[in-house]
Amino acid sequence: MWKNFDAGRGGESLRHAFGPVMIYGDDVTHVLTEEGIAYLYRAESLEERRAMVAAVAGITDIGLGVDARRVAELRHSGKVVYPEDIGIRRSDATRSLLAAGSVADLVEWSDGLYNPPAKFRSW
Repeated sequence: MWKNFDAGRGGESLRHAFGPVMIYGDDVTHVLTEEGIAYLYRAESLEERRAMVAAVAGITDIGLGVDARRVAELRHSGKVVYPEDIGIRRSDATRSLLAAGSVADLVEWSDGLYNPPAKFRSW
């Protein structure tokens, strides 16, 4: 299911300012993408966790490989939500709806528990 790639080269070929992000870690609780939110802490198995990530992966190899019925099940159970599932029109789902306006906000709200890499600090 997972593909190997060089993230830097991938970003260049897609003409993005930066490469795709690879998420690794058993302690990841949520994944937020342009497609929706996957509440990974609610997954009951590794298979379900993978399906939840795929459900919000959009137009990617992973996202295109997920079964529509599986996505519907995950949305029905509330383990994955799309904007319209929580009363937001996709056309209105912009960064302005995010609670945090900056990385500094995240650091402040975490009482210093979140310590981002230097390249994300602009204050």
